[in-house]
Amino acid sequence: MTDTINSDTSRRPPPGLLSRVVRIEPGEGASVAAGFLLFFFVLGSYFAVRPVRETVATVLGTQRVADLWLYTAAFAILIVPAYGWLVARIRRSVLLPSIYGATALTLVVIGMLLGEDEENLRVGTFFYVWISVLNLMLVSIFWSFMLEMFDAGQAKRLFGFIAAGGTAGALVGPAVAGLTVTTIGNAGVLYVATGGFVAAILCQRFLMRMFARRGGTTAGHRSDAGLGGNPFAGIFIVLKSPYLIGIAVFVTLLSLVNTILYFEQLRIINDAFADREQRTQAFATIDVVVQSLTILSQLFLTGLIASRLGVRTLLTAVPVMLSIGFLVLLVSGTFGSIAMIALMVLRRWGEYAFIRPGREMLWSRLDTESKYKAKSFIDVPVYRAADYVGAQASTALTAVAASPGLAAAIGAVVAAVWAGNGWWLGKRHDKEGSTK
Repeated sequence: MTDTINSDTSRRPPPGLLSRVVRIEPGEGASVAAGFLLFFFVLGSYFAVRPVRETVATVLGTQRVADLWLYTAAFAILIVPAYGWLVARIRRSVLLPSIYGATALTLVVIGMLLGEDEENLRVGTFFYVWISVLNLMLVSIFWSFMLEMFDAGQAKRLFGFIAAGGTAGALVGPAVAGLTVTTIGNAGVLYVATGGFVAAILCQRFLMRMFARRGGTTAGHRSDAGLGGNPFAGIFIVLKSPYLIGIAVFVTLLSLVNTILYFEQLRIINDAFADREQRTQAFATIDVVVQSLTILSQLFLTGLIASRLGVRTLLTAVPVMLSIGFLVLLVSGTFGSIAMIALMVLRRWGEYAFIRPGREMLWSRLDTESKYKAKSFIDVPVYRAADYVGAQASTALTAVAASPGLAAAIGAVVAAVWAGNGWWLGKRHDKEGSTK
């Protein structure tokens, strides 16, 4: 039986403002707060860097970026067995903080190189591919550990609030980038993000100490021991499970919808702003709007929806709205910058507020090896491979001067299939929970 933090729902939560936002039971407070802060620093650092990445993408050009997604997908595939080997053999109290430390060091080096020459295409190319692979891995690793810390019932109550920590960071990060980039430059923004990852190391070490003090076991493993097994085990675990294959399909459809909107966003911003710092500020402004909407939803809606309406609602509401949105664009013939960016904001808000927490809840009843190895396989190479396919399809449509209506029609169909897939996954998860 998984040894998780006490979740006795018969005991009253601590009084105060926080208890009005999330139902935290006795014994959970410190872990929830530490998880909130860890995700704050991880996503805050990444989202401070994200506008710089998008600005680098405008320098590289749409065609080059689309081609780079092949390398992103390839490195995403390669990183999974490497990570599988590490998590099988290295104590997680050492491995997880070390990953944040290596990220901080790499950002310093890239910042120095970009500070010397922002036109350096080799550095820009490496930076774009590296951060595109790494950001998914960092988030996947974070949620893998949260799934060890909390059981399925706690996940429904607490994951919305913990996700809000990441959203708060994702709100602060681009805001800091937008306010400081004209003074410290894009290289300086990378140095600021470095400090955030150093803070993440401290939070992770604190959480690992709390985990070790429990002295329990998780799915047959000592709480901090390497998981053992084959570095490629995650791939085989997924292929043997229809449920996990369903999650992989869900992630693939999510990525395809994202890609359609992503390239439109790059085109719109590139056409609207000639100055690179202004582009960075524009991307940062979009991030601030998205994260402001998201944090309010995570604090007051995500946990409530998951507990009362089930995970299936979290996973299907946004795809349904996006499918309707694409259809409205198709019927009205309105494909202007405001309409497309509004749809992009809807997609990102819905993903961060509802879909991402819902996706993580799908893993809550699985064993530890699945949570680390199978999860990283789906979250990184599957996602990035879908990115590449979508990117090539998007550029192909542009090359043949296809009408925006065709892209909207494809988006509507993909989003509808995505909604059906999410409903099946969520229904299965909710049904298993009701029988326990």
